[in-house]
Amino acid sequence: MNYIIIIILILFSALFSGLTIGLLGLDKSKLERKIKIGDKLALKIYSVRKNGNLLLVTLLLGNVLINSILSVYLGEMFSGIIAVIASTALIVVFGEILPQAIFYRYAMQIGVYFVPVVKFFQIIFLPLAWPMAKILDKFLGEERMTILSKEEISEMIKSHEDSKESDIDNDEEDILLGALTYSEKKVKEIMTPKNVVYSLEENELLDERKLVEIKETGFSRIPVFHEKDDEIVGVLNVKSLINLEDGRKVYDIHFRNKIFKVNEDEKLDDLLNKFILKKSHIAYVTNVHNTFLGIVTMEDLIEEIIQKEIMDETDNYRDMREESKKITK
Repeated sequence: MNYIIIIILILFSALFSGLTIGLLGLDKSKLERKIKIGDKLALKIYSVRKNGNLLLVTLLLGNVLINSILSVYLGEMFSGIIAVIASTALIVVFGEILPQAIFYRYAMQIGVYFVPVVKFFQIIFLPLAWPMAKILDKFLGEERMTILSKEEISEMIKSHEDSKESDIDNDEEDILLGALTYSEKKVKEIMTPKNVVYSLEENELLDERKLVEIKETGFSRIPVFHEKDDEIVGVLNVKSLINLEDGRKVYDIHFRNKIFKVNEDEKLDDLLNKFILKKSHIAYVTNVHNTFLGIVTMEDLIEEIIQKEIMDETDNYRDMREESKKITK
């Protein structure tokens, strides 16, 4: 009979020890996120995990109580050093190491089955556990939400994409990483430099030669300047040139108020908000001295977010910034 009691006590010791490392090892904020996406296992476990200090005290009280009873039983069955060795070996191996290793790895899968057991012992130990938990709450405060930095989230995304068990593919990884980092970059990092920008003077004649030239550039929007190429006054939408009458000039085409100015040091998230607010897909870039440096488009911004070049059949260069460097050299 004593052996049966010892086995039962070891199992309870293992249960309390495993639940302690397993349930308390589950991040509370992570469980809350899982609940929001409909995870039923997380919802069941959260019912006991939400009050971490009460859970901790309950499980530790149960574990200490069971181990104390187990030591007494072993002391009665064995004498002296044998009792010490036997109790230590049984408690450490079967009551601590093995269950903790199992519960730590499968906390969600196994822990959910023992939620009713934990609730039962919370009621049993409530007179002791509740005051102790409240004291811990008072001095230690509530559990802090786990907040990850952008760098940590980026590394998490990369490791998930590399895992065979993850449903994140390579394209999604690029987009997620781009979305996390684009707001830290500046306009000057993605703009098309002035030396490769094709622009038109507002008094320029749109004859057949000029129209062919515009077509060969492959650009759908062309900045228009007034007398000096630093004085950007608008943007010409190339599709407005379809069926254009002979002898017309650039200023005859409606191009004003379709382009706005941004500073080269402006952050990309601010640029995106301006594109949306102004309902425009293109802006011209200047420095603090109001000198025209280049243009930036919604396409440039999207490319930075999705980490891919958007090409169509009219594009002459894959990367205009790289082309600018070649010309500069």
